[in-house]
Amino acid sequence: MTIMVQKFGGTSVQDDESRRAALKHVKYSVDKGYQVVVVVSAIGRQGAPYATDSLLGLVDGEQSLLSNRELDMIVSVGETISAAVFSELLNKEGINAAALTGQDAGVETNDEFQNAKVVNINTDLIYEAFNTADVLVVTGFQGATSQGQTTTIGRGGSDTTAALLGAALDAERVDIFTDVSGMMTADPRLVTKAKFLETVSYEEVANMAHEGAKVIHPRAVEIAQQAHVPVRIRSTWQGPEELGTLVTDRNLGVKHYRSVTGIAHVTGLTQFTIKTNNHTAKDVFNLMADSQLSVDFINISPGKVIFNLLSDDVDKAKRLLSEAKIDVSILANCAKVSIVGAGMTGTPGVTSKIVTALAENDINILQTTDSYTTIWILVQQDDLKTAVNALHEVFLNNI
Repeated sequence: MTIMVQKFGGTSVQDDESRRAALKHVKYSVDKGYQVVVVVSAIGRQGAPYATDSLLGLVDGEQSLLSNRELDMIVSVGETISAAVFSELLNKEGINAAALTGQDAGVETNDEFQNAKVVNINTDLIYEAFNTADVLVVTGFQGATSQGQTTTIGRGGSDTTAALLGAALDAERVDIFTDVSGMMTADPRLVTKAKFLETVSYEEVANMAHEGAKVIHPRAVEIAQQAHVPVRIRSTWQGPEELGTLVTDRNLGVKHYRSVTGIAHVTGLTQFTIKTNNHTAKDVFNLMADSQLSVDFINISPGKVIFNLLSDDVDKAKRLLSEAKIDVSILANCAKVSIVGAGMTGTPGVTSKIVTALAENDINILQTTDSYTTIWILVQQDDLKTAVNALHEVFLNNI
């Protein structure tokens, strides 16, 4: 039994036209002799009646009086509807398909409702279902506890479901279908010269995804990497022969691997700078952690700490710091630019090129830090477009 896993996101199943475009990819794989596990997200995006955010809106969203267990009951409905609708279409088109919930597919989780962790996949249930079907349409994003209570596994959960099933079933490949043709060197909405990447390593695409590229969830990439399952990021709207971007192990045999793979960004950040004369870094970060605030882009030095928060958390952080009598300087409307590339390690001159490119465009660097695969730069959001285009020109114009 050779299995292919294909994941279709909300825009790929949002209407009949989209679902028929997705169907072509499923039929192509069936005709090639694969048994196919299709993982589907809820139909459409925010505003669509069965999208996750729309379902949450029925019960007042974050202000809901429902418990997390009860919230999982309602938000999981979107994927269940999507699986049944797509399975119906496949059967109408002569493809023998069956719809499965996460529990039907053997996805067992802990009981951390709204953000459950998958603890086991009972593959026997999948193999048994394949005795009577060529295609199994599985709900993404959801599973069940050992007691049979429905759970959801957090945002990006359909990508994660696909990767977990691909790993557990030793699939030949996991295909993530979206509305773009694959991984790009930058967001083409900002960078007109952004280029298509035919191949990218697990590590690089995970870093790009963590830093704002939205084509695949980073957790899904990490799972695929651990199992060495190849992933392709593909467009639902292109033909089945167009294979998009291959995500796999880095080719260590290439002597001159590109230094920079891509440039990602995150907007809507606010920078907090706190002098540690009267309060330690531990005081500050314990205060944030105790209030469930996730800080980003952190610099700690003997005299001060700097961190960033997304705009939704800014007012809460201001109030907490004021109540704790911690003085803070705040700079709103910032953006984080991430220069990602496994080939930067040991390559001289990368930082010099970054600083020069931004200086030549009169862009102030507000903050910076780095790892061996990524260099992060904080700039004013008004400078974002100029910054990413300048950096793309320096590092990626000739790849």
